[in-house]
Amino acid sequence: MITITDLSARIAGRLLLDHASVSLPTGIKAGLVGRNGAGKSTLFRVITGDLSSESGSVTLPKAARIGQVAQEAPGTEDPLIDIVLAADKERTALMAEAETATDPHRIADIQMRLVDIDAHSAEARAASILAGLGFNSEAQLRPASAFSGGWRMRVALAAVLFAEPDLLLLDEPTNYLDLEGTLWLEDYIRRYPHTVIIISHDRDLLNNAVNSIVHLDQKKLTFYRGGYDQFERQKAENDELQMKSKAKSDAARKHLQTFIDRFKAKASKAKQAQSRVKALERMGTVASVIEDHVQPITFPEPEKQPASPIIAINGGAVGYEPGKPILKNLNLRIDNDDRIALLGSNGNGKSTFAKFISGRLPPESGDLRLAPSLKIGFFAQHQLDDLVPEDTPVEHVRRLMPGAPEAKVRGRVAQMGLATEKMNTAAKDLSGGEKARLLMGLAAFHAPNLLILDEPTNHLDIDSRRALIEALNDYNGAVILISHDRHLIEATVDRLWLVNNGTVETFEGDLEEYRSLIVSSGKKKEEKPQLSDDAASKAEQRKASADRRASLAPLRKKINEIESVTAKLEKQIQSLDAELADPVLYEKHPAKAADKVKQRGEAAAKLAAAEEQWLALSAEYEEAMAG
Repeated sequence: MITITDLSARIAGRLLLDHASVSLPTGIKAGLVGRNGAGKSTLFRVITGDLSSESGSVTLPKAARIGQVAQEAPGTEDPLIDIVLAADKERTALMAEAETATDPHRIADIQMRLVDIDAHSAEARAASILAGLGFNSEAQLRPASAFSGGWRMRVALAAVLFAEPDLLLLDEPTNYLDLEGTLWLEDYIRRYPHTVIIISHDRDLLNNAVNSIVHLDQKKLTFYRGGYDQFERQKAENDELQMKSKAKSDAARKHLQTFIDRFKAKASKAKQAQSRVKALERMGTVASVIEDHVQPITFPEPEKQPASPIIAINGGAVGYEPGKPILKNLNLRIDNDDRIALLGSNGNGKSTFAKFISGRLPPESGDLRLAPSLKIGFFAQHQLDDLVPEDTPVEHVRRLMPGAPEAKVRGRVAQMGLATEKMNTAAKDLSGGEKARLLMGLAAFHAPNLLILDEPTNHLDIDSRRALIEALNDYNGAVILISHDRHLIEATVDRLWLVNNGTVETFEGDLEEYRSLIVSSGKKKEEKPQLSDDAASKAEQRKASADRRASLAPLRKKINEIESVTAKLEKQIQSLDAELADPVLYEKHPAKAADKVKQRGEAAAKLAAAEEQWLALSAEYEEAMAG
């Protein structure tokens, strides 16, 4: 049992935990959730003893080993497999002692203990964990110094998983994993034999890997059974009951206070008034439900959609060195309404492909054709470093709007989902999520026809990820998405492409099929997945859907044109309604008022006709797509 009792903690004078309490049974898998900055990482530091609490206590099982990913990734010359094996300090010490021990009794004790901790299968277990996190057998023998920071963090994660502590604390572990690594970790945590507390904003991970949620909100901790979806439902129900309870309590308090105010000065009622004062004091108050507002994200609509395909690749190849293509045999098309997610392990070329179709990498061979006047918006996490540290979001946007009024500039910043108080904050002082919002807004600033997003969610909390899903679903252009967030992929895309074995092909299956392939026992990650007959059938359906979409492009274009007309008519009617609501117009300009009434009637008739046409064409389009 882990017991947190009346815990209070501060960081830089800011109170993040205020007499918070919660109890977690041994062996539980708990997701620790809450808004960015709420204090989740601070709680971890208190549990590990790296930060002293202001008051209260954390009680852990006696001699419990706590493990968390090292803040600094290993960068030594040691092979990856050795770094992971060294994480089990007891095994390492016993193996070293076994080399020098001479006392027969001590040698026997050492060997018995090595058997107890399953030391002789250690290399196989370490290799299996590294493989699950994306390192093949060759990579496991390479020194850590040969890998980038993100890959080294995977090694640090592998090390703590191998050590198998009694309490495993994981703080946003998927931020440096791809989808494949995330799916593997999800399965690993679900089967982990000890207690796990994981800070994550990955909804699927919190639904599939844990069996409880601890919510840090308003400096308090609340325990919920089940995954994230169940937590959301329970919290919504609790909030509704609390609001009803508060309304009832407030009404009762108001009734008592009214009596007190009316009769406290009357001698005949003084006794009753005094008793009600005491009743009011005893009643206390029911806390309000405080809802944190999440700023929406908005992507500007493309002014004009080019005809499909917007990108066509025939026999394409691309790489960074002449004669050494990363990807080849590329034969693909992207239509103006495509929503495509790129699957494949990191290092297979997803980001290379994104750079290729965005024009950041030229084709080494083959043919790459882009539609005339195609605008492409590109977002990648590494571009966060391109923000000018001392400049505010307003200053970043003003550079793209020379001569524009201040109100317009701030309006564009607001569309990016940045609150008013953050508009004049230097970029270096923004949170990771705020920087990501700013960078996405800058990438989409010129209303692109194609939006390419490479891991957009790394610094976004769950509510901000929901805002991103809504923004993408409202966006009227094509989308190419690279993400380890399965919920984001499932909610926003309708096609899957697999980047594997040096090429890009349609993935013949859905994400559940892909997840099964990733976590299936003994599957080598470097092999191309083999698909079931079921998946092949799905592939045929996807291809047929894509073909239908291409043939129906003219119909879709007509529907889009009608949508544009109806939007303009609705705006015209709103403007006329505002004018006609003014009584002065009828008194001073009756002829003008009559003309406005006539204009409104004509606009309303046109709108009704346009809507009828839109309904008919939309039904035709949906029927054709369904067929």
